[in-house]
Amino acid sequence: MSLVIRNARIVTPGLDCPSGTVLVEGDRISAVAAGDPGWHADSAIDAGGAMLTPGFIDVHCHGRNNCDFSDGSAEGVAKIARGKLEEGVTTLLPTTLTLSHGELAAALESIRTYDQSAVRIPGVHLEGPFVNVKFAGAQNPAYVRLPDPAEVESLNAIFPVRKITCAIELDGASELISAMERRGIVVSCTHSGANYGEFLAAYAAGLRNLSHFCNQMSPLHHRDIGLVGAGLLHRDVFAEFICDKLHISPPMIRLVFQTKGADHVILITDAMRAAGMPDGDYTLGGLPVVVKEGAARLREGGALAGSTLQLATAFRNVCEVTGLPPSEVVRSTSLSAAESLGLAGFGRIAPGYFADLVMLDGEFRVQWTMVGGEIRYRRG
Repeated sequence: MSLVIRNARIVTPGLDCPSGTVLVEGDRISAVAAGDPGWHADSAIDAGGAMLTPGFIDVHCHGRNNCDFSDGSAEGVAKIARGKLEEGVTTLLPTTLTLSHGELAAALESIRTYDQSAVRIPGVHLEGPFVNVKFAGAQNPAYVRLPDPAEVESLNAIFPVRKITCAIELDGASELISAMERRGIVVSCTHSGANYGEFLAAYAAGLRNLSHFCNQMSPLHHRDIGLVGAGLLHRDVFAEFICDKLHISPPMIRLVFQTKGADHVILITDAMRAAGMPDGDYTLGGLPVVVKEGAARLREGGALAGSTLQLATAFRNVCEVTGLPPSEVVRSTSLSAAESLGLAGFGRIAPGYFADLVMLDGEFRVQWTMVGGEIRYRRG
């Protein structure tokens, strides 16, 4: 089957075409052109000048619609996957928490049953349990433990692990980084008090990712630049960014994009079960959370506990805060994530790439989401 999308504002890394045409054949994009070259296909869509971008990739998301991937519920996984389509996400890494090994195994088993009928799920992101208890934030300190490649291997045998977030100053962290790099698993760092020297040791072992940048990590200081300074100084390090203007202030958003560029920033949601839900009482990893005016915080202590952010909103926020053109910012919604994970064929509107696309109106609201040439969500 073939499809032609006409009269679209095509926004893809390095290109903003006010009126263009995209030809989709099967699950891939076969041609892209400015204007209307008169291509014929089995079906057609007139975009009416709306913005067409690559489908978003969220590499750090715990849940949505009152479900959490760590619940170990196959029905919950499917519900989250359908909900993510509403925010333009086409590829997702379900993200777990610092829990017991049994609970993590049950979570991956529930994800394994997912039929890929909504978003793509190529693997999972283990956030913890190898974190620094002093920087645990909303991670449950009762389950914190030292890095253990054997534990990761046992979980990977249930469902592919694509990314691990750990504290690099812990005993065994460098060995974990090296072992996972050989397996093609990305190791990232946060929930960490690592100093710059410890970062350099991890960098030498292969570390090139920092999770939810600036949050729950050693801050920038003029005597030791910490993980925040390391992320700014080393431009080849990918930095996940929660751009809800709460986790990160607008001036910091501008500073990071000005310093690193969108090619090494990865927009994430770090969303918990309250995403897409009203304010109220929720949980995260067994810890009570209160959501008020969209901000999720632990009931005890008030630490931020994930977010209720949606990725299309993050895209809009960065464009508004930085003044950068959408054709630059859009890289951080998809292509940067794909490159960090080694996923080929994602993140551009170009011939040969997968037809994972999202249509946005002038307010960055999702109109429809396409995965593999099939529209799987339409705004009501």
